[in-house]
Amino acid sequence: MFFLEHLSWILTLLNIGLAGFVIFLERRNVASTWAWLMVLLFLPVVGFVAYVMFGQNLSRRKLYKLGRETEERLAAVIEMQRSDFKRRKVPFRDPVMDRYRDMMYMNLMSSSAVYTQDNEVRIFTDGDAKFGSLLRDIQEAKHSIHLLYYIVKDDELGNRLLDALIEKAAEGVEVRFLYDQIGSHRLPPRFFQRLTKAGGRAASFFPSKIPYFNIRVNYRNHRKMVIVDGKYGYIGGFNVGDEYVGRHPRLGYWRDTHLRIEGSAVLQMQVQFALDWNLATSEPVALDEHYFPPSASLGVVGVQIVSSGPNFPIEHTRNVYLKMIHAAKESIYIQTPYFIPDESVLTALKMAILSGVDVRVMIPGKPDKHMVYWASYSYLGDLLALGMRCFLYDKGFLHAKTIVVDGEIASVGTANFDIRSFRLNFEVNAVLYDTGTANRLRDIFEEDMLHCRELTHEAYRSRPKLEHIRESCIRLMSPIL
Repeated sequence: MFFLEHLSWILTLLNIGLAGFVIFLERRNVASTWAWLMVLLFLPVVGFVAYVMFGQNLSRRKLYKLGRETEERLAAVIEMQRSDFKRRKVPFRDPVMDRYRDMMYMNLMSSSAVYTQDNEVRIFTDGDAKFGSLLRDIQEAKHSIHLLYYIVKDDELGNRLLDALIEKAAEGVEVRFLYDQIGSHRLPPRFFQRLTKAGGRAASFFPSKIPYFNIRVNYRNHRKMVIVDGKYGYIGGFNVGDEYVGRHPRLGYWRDTHLRIEGSAVLQMQVQFALDWNLATSEPVALDEHYFPPSASLGVVGVQIVSSGPNFPIEHTRNVYLKMIHAAKESIYIQTPYFIPDESVLTALKMAILSGVDVRVMIPGKPDKHMVYWASYSYLGDLLALGMRCFLYDKGFLHAKTIVVDGEIASVGTANFDIRSFRLNFEVNAVLYDTGTANRLRDIFEEDMLHCRELTHEAYRSRPKLEHIRESCIRLMSPIL
């Protein structure tokens, strides 16, 4: 009885205590702190539950652990390359890349992204082409196939991929399939049974220990990678499901960007997969030499594989995008399904526009997530007023995550241009240092413009006032969307 009579006071004290925790102990980003304080203030009970599920801070926890021998080997490689960069002893196959030496150094030191330049890179913008190539490589696999996808669906494409993996597992090839528990929440538990019976293995990332309740629901492994025999690596935006090959009844054609990499960069993708797998399962994969064969590639593309996640105090993906924006002299082309930059990235883009850089952003013409889409519009309005050009893709749904600077460097990966990708998701991007590859990606952007309508500043301002108000309100929540 006493509890019920004083429930409001108890909830108020809990809210005050939690607010103090958020402010003084979590040491969050200021925008995120204010957003959570608003939730706690206006939704006392719901806000408390939401914070427990969505508001944990993982940045001070060491989630990933490498064996001592592996850590020492990796540290030696990083130190050797660090020394070469400092002494300017890295010979660039593409001389233009010398001007991006500081970016390579930053990625090496902050996220252990070793720079390699013996890579061949193939670009896919169509799901059928990407999965066709992947299935051919799987068919030729000799000893290991490692897959990591955010979304896996029990449909025609999902089962086609599964059948190919079952066949290879039955032949004795090591098959490991890691998927995200939240992204693949509709995947039935029986889906991987045939694979495990054939000798393959499957695991979910951050699985829920309590049905329908996951306290790590806000932290998702958004990476999409496949490594075949340690030789071929796939990285980009395509998940596994029929919609990614254009069979979604509402969204239609699926326009994404994915890479097939052959060369030494694949070895770093292999390391990241092993880290994720070992965190998710009690059956760790040892980083043995047969997973890291010597590269036979004759490629010339420079690549760094940059991983980021909420376990790091430094926002690696955000810093890559910032560094690329600040490096731009002529043009910045961005493709993303969600455009919610934080204040630092927004300011960098404004500076680029005001400096005469041709900044173009392409987003979907129709949304798959309305709240995120409305927030995106509010940020686009700020930049349109300064002279940025914005294109709305209408051929289908644009899911690509690319940025191209001056036709010289580019990034393709899993990270959207939003705060969630910067701070909350586990992401991985391939940063590409090669004028040929960057120019091809710029050409693809310009080809996509043929299927777009341009959103001008005049058209943006002339929309109904109610839409502007709605977008401004949703923008307040953008740090935790």
